[in-house]
Amino acid sequence: MAKIDKLLDNMDIQRASDIHITSGLTPMVRIDGRLIRANDDVIDHEVVGEYIKDLVPEKFEEFLEKGEIDFKYNRKGICNFRVNAYKCRESYSICMRVIKEGIPKLKDLSTAPALKAFTELKDGLVLVTGPTGSGKSTTLAAMINEINNTKEKHIITLEEPIEYIYETKKSMVNQREIGQDTRSYAMALKAALRQDPDVILVGEMRDPETIEIALRAAQTGHLVFSTLHNMGAANSIYRIVNSFESGHQNEVKIQLSSLLRGVVSQVLLPNASGTGRSAAMEIMVCTSSIKNLIREGNFEQINSFIQMGSKFGMQTMEMDLKRLINSNIISREEYERWVINNKTN
Repeated sequence: MAKIDKLLDNMDIQRASDIHITSGLTPMVRIDGRLIRANDDVIDHEVVGEYIKDLVPEKFEEFLEKGEIDFKYNRKGICNFRVNAYKCRESYSICMRVIKEGIPKLKDLSTAPALKAFTELKDGLVLVTGPTGSGKSTTLAAMINEINNTKEKHIITLEEPIEYIYETKKSMVNQREIGQDTRSYAMALKAALRQDPDVILVGEMRDPETIEIALRAAQTGHLVFSTLHNMGAANSIYRIVNSFESGHQNEVKIQLSSLLRGVVSQVLLPNASGTGRSAAMEIMVCTSSIKNLIREGNFEQINSFIQMGSKFGMQTMEMDLKRLINSNIISREEYERWVINNKTN
């Protein structure tokens, strides 16, 4: 039993998305997007240091030297945690993202048929985008598990760290952790091409090298899923293209126009019931018209094609928000708040 478990046992972990522990302060939890006190007990600096050292004794010196460290912590039968420990002035802090053990079904996340259609593809690239804490990892896990439950495939996941644990069903699932099982996303992706996968999950396309290899994997007949910290399909495509030097951008546009199959961009909004949050999703499906827009670099026109693309399974964020309102899942006040914030941004 880890030293931190006694503290975690007195928190509402099942409702929390994140736990914050900072020396000299009371612990905080994020529930339905709101940050609230877990209790009134101030945690000493030495105690937070003991928590970190106890959780990752082999990496504690690295933490002291670098000032931050990522790792995972598994409480079997309860949940997994994606953990970042970091120095903050004279304090130590721990942020724990709560990863529930059960992987939700696609139908529990969204009624959009395009999500299931993406899991039935043979090859290409599918992106799930959104800000931090928007449920990207959960949506990806649900899609990967849909393949796992229904098809005989070899699935390789590359994650930093591993979050959801997949139980092999019809598919064979091999999960690799960056920093533990392999040095980097780029190295793992290169190796994956020699490991006979059908499906590759890349935790994050974070730099031109990773993007380039992911595109190559899709080009060689694999189905690749990945994430970007970005809002909107058009913005995501623009960001990928502009992460490369100008002399290479035309080639990337051509590759994306050929290989991109769809983009899911999502946010999480509080439920009208006052408990839990639901995902609102913009979904773009790469039709021939959108492929032409990508090839020509006319990204600003993509949103108009999404608005007119419902027969292809596309939907705008506005359309999905209205569905959530009409189903009494979110309140009109929450929708109006989102519209105001979106216009401000």
